[in-house]
Amino acid sequence: MNIILLGPPGAGKGTQAKHLTNTFGLKQLSTGDMLRAAIEGGSNLGKQVQLIVDAGDLVPDNIMIEMITTRITRADCAGGFILDGFPRTVLQAETLHEVLSLKKIKIDHVIALDVKLDSLLGRIRNRALEAPEDQRRQDDDEKTLKHRLSVYKEQTAPVLPYYEKLGVLKTLDGMLTPDEVSKKINEVLAE
Repeated sequence: MNIILLGPPGAGKGTQAKHLTNTFGLKQLSTGDMLRAAIEGGSNLGKQVQLIVDAGDLVPDNIMIEMITTRITRADCAGGFILDGFPRTVLQAETLHEVLSLKKIKIDHVIALDVKLDSLLGRIRNRALEAPEDQRRQDDDEKTLKHRLSVYKEQTAPVLPYYEKLGVLKTLDGMLTPDEVSKKINEVLAE
């Protein structure tokens, strides 16, 4: 089973990815982790990524897709994977679909966590307060969150209709408790 989790920052994608990993044995794939691993691995791709990141630029879609498709063909993804917060644009979604189709890999479910954007700020504040200082995320501040929400609305939210047309999108109420959201996800996966 291969799943994509979508939703704005603070919607609970990471929490639900952990639930899916623990419950179904799926491998959670984070693009940030993949970028760091590529750089640390010193491969040609990693060297390319290092130059891009050092310049302060965003890693181009073609490199991200190459990293993801290389990663999901590893043995630990044979039982299924979760893409947490990727794709972020319609172009990325279309390209990912094309590349996965060539590899005979399909996305079984796209789960979007729908949350009230005005309540996310409170969630992010709580997450920052509850985390030990040395484990706080640098992007857990009001200014960064507002920017990330704006980017989500402009670039990522349009991905939802794309997956709806493919018949794999299920939107769930992300305002429920994490346990209630997990239960709803389990129900979707059992359909």
